[in-house]
Amino acid sequence: MAPVERYRIDPGSDIDLASFDPDDIGCEQLSKHQVQKIHHAMSRELARLQQLLFAEAKHKVIVVLQGMDSSGKDGTIRRVFTSVDPLGVNVANFKRPSLDELAHDYLWRVHHHTPAKGFITIFNRSHYEDVLVPRVHSLVPEHQWKARYRHLVEFERMLYDEGAVILKFFLNISREEQGKRLQQRLENPIKQWKFEHGDINERRYWNEYILAYEDAISATSTVFAPWYIIPANVKWYRNIVILQVLIDSMQALEMSYPVPAADLPTTIDG
Repeated sequence: MAPVERYRIDPGSDIDLASFDPDDIGCEQLSKHQVQKIHHAMSRELARLQQLLFAEAKHKVIVVLQGMDSSGKDGTIRRVFTSVDPLGVNVANFKRPSLDELAHDYLWRVHHHTPAKGFITIFNRSHYEDVLVPRVHSLVPEHQWKARYRHLVEFERMLYDEGAVILKFFLNISREEQGKRLQQRLENPIKQWKFEHGDINERRYWNEYILAYEDAISATSTVFAPWYIIPANVKWYRNIVILQVLIDSMQALEMSYPVPAADLPTTIDG
């Protein structure tokens, strides 16, 4: 597999998403057996690291998943985190803000979901929705959503300074692949519940969303909270790349189990 660093966006980079191939698999085509073997080994390592994270309770991990409709955010959560202990992982879904949320600042609803030490929280969509939808649909003035880039960087810097590992993934699918996946939802009775009429309407704004993502990623990929542009047309490769980024980032923490009490008994009576 190709080094995952190729998908990491350096701070200050001028992003052109057209230069990132959503069909990239980074290597030769693997057989289904090979993919399963690699995925299994990586899942076991992530489970080991997550147990260490929980036991040591010094760090916390925030995984941000962003992408176009049907880019695979839900599938990523199911497949990448299939082996971790659910007691140590939370998923926060950010949908259309409620009236109460709209009455507060736009980060109010997000901060509440950030993890405690020892935990992983996955943001299924995130605080980045507030520099995407408001821009594309002109819900706030330009100067307001532009100022949010600075807010987001400062928010993430504070979380980093407090012990958070922040990994942000843009799931990069093609417009053609999105059309296929939406069509599958329409045709499959088991998936029809996921289809919303708004999906078709938002698809008309594809180019506008691409520009919004390019600017947001360029403005907010930092050393302490990097963006990764993940090729997502091929699901197995998407999952393996994200697993590798998580494993590399958590191994770098050099975690260890807490020292046990000095007076532990050697046997259990009775």
